[in-house]
Amino acid sequence: MISKPGLLKLAKKHPGATKELTEWYKTAHKADWTRLEDVRKCFAPADQIGDVLVFDICHNDYRLITTVDYPTKRIFVKALLNHKEYDRKEWMKWAKH
Repeated sequence: MISKPGLLKLAKKHPGATKELTEWYKTAHKADWTRLEDVRKCFAPADQIGDVLVFDICHNDYRLITTVDYPTKRIFVKALLNHKEYDRKEWMKWAKH
């Protein structure tokens, strides 16, 4: 379960990512992920950093920061960041181990 309105709200900050985020949503919404290896079948460059699952968006122009509860199949979208924002590492507050 993913909040599409919440995802599109994040896209307003980075409108160039809207199309790819919509495609990401369609794929992730249908997915049956139980571990990172399942995610990488759909999104090969996805990275798990602690509790955070990071997706490259728009050929790595943006990073979609999420957390995933694999047992309940819930994906929580936390942020959509450009490289400068991502490099500040403020997103790591969601990566608790």
